[in-house]
Amino acid sequence: MENTSIHILAIESSCDDTSAAVLRGNQRLSNVVATQKIHEAYGGVVPELASRAHQQNIVPVVDQALKQAGIDKSALHAIAFTRGPGLMGSLLVGTSFAKSLSLGLDIPLIEVNHMQGHVLAHFIKSPEEPKKAVPKFPFLALTISGGHTQIILVKDYFDMDVLGETLDDAVGEAFDKSAKILGFPYPGGPLIDKFAAEGNPHAFEFPIPKVGGLNFSFSGLKTSILYFIQKETAKNPNFIAAHKADICASIQYTIVEILMRKVKKAVTQTGVREIAIGGGVSANSGIRAALTTAGEKHGWTIHIPKFEYCTDNAAMIGIVGYLKYLNKDFTHQKVAAKARYIIDPSL
Repeated sequence: MENTSIHILAIESSCDDTSAAVLRGNQRLSNVVATQKIHEAYGGVVPELASRAHQQNIVPVVDQALKQAGIDKSALHAIAFTRGPGLMGSLLVGTSFAKSLSLGLDIPLIEVNHMQGHVLAHFIKSPEEPKKAVPKFPFLALTISGGHTQIILVKDYFDMDVLGETLDDAVGEAFDKSAKILGFPYPGGPLIDKFAAEGNPHAFEFPIPKVGGLNFSFSGLKTSILYFIQKETAKNPNFIAAHKADICASIQYTIVEILMRKVKKAVTQTGVREIAIGGGVSANSGIRAALTTAGEKHGWTIHIPKFEYCTDNAAMIGIVGYLKYLNKDFTHQKVAAKARYIIDPSL
């Protein structure tokens, strides 16, 4: 897989982070991310503001990625970009910039599915971890983020089957909406994780949704948390402040339990004991600990990404771009962004 003579510039702009990275083969040379703080005031990502911020950030971010990598744009062999899924306005900025740069440099253009990026981020070689073990095919990938919750059977780099996914809300949304109910600022998911470390995960009991197969559902859990908080604060206005850690620990325990039950079921159904996680919520300490413990107990091999590759970043787009480059799998200048872009074995 390794060819250290190939330089790929990757661009990621699917939501509210503008990112650019340079890879030499499968080795990350740079990975620059500009995070948009403006959305904190609104309690969530505002699509129009996100696309405007991408327009402001993309040129300096790409410039920094090239400078940190220590190469000139003339040394690039291809431009990889996130085609989707994501917010259409945000995707359009990255897609348009990538197409223009590819045309100007007269080098190939490579489209990337954002979710494949999260799955294949495990194959990035980082200078800090040159000998880190990578997943062996086939493996199960649990992709968990603000917009997605999926269990994927990964048979090869571009041979993936979605075994189960959320029927309504994503796990990241369940964390953030629960945090909003508790009055935490956006993004609230990391705050639940932080406070949960100090609480009793069995202090309060929330229902585990009964969903068939390997699919997920989190809308009912959010509703039960809302009703629970409304009921308790009606009796004691200081209930949240007095029990913050225990509430957060109980919410986190329930969400982790939902995920782990499905992972165990997927292992039983497929016989695959190699597990990898990806996506922004894979940074959650409770999920990481539960997977590590389950791996030790059941003899699974667990792959947990560096925090740098959990949230949206261009390095993960770059590794997919590099693998596609080896297959000469290029796209064309008429390519358009796709807000909904499913993982498909033919991609």
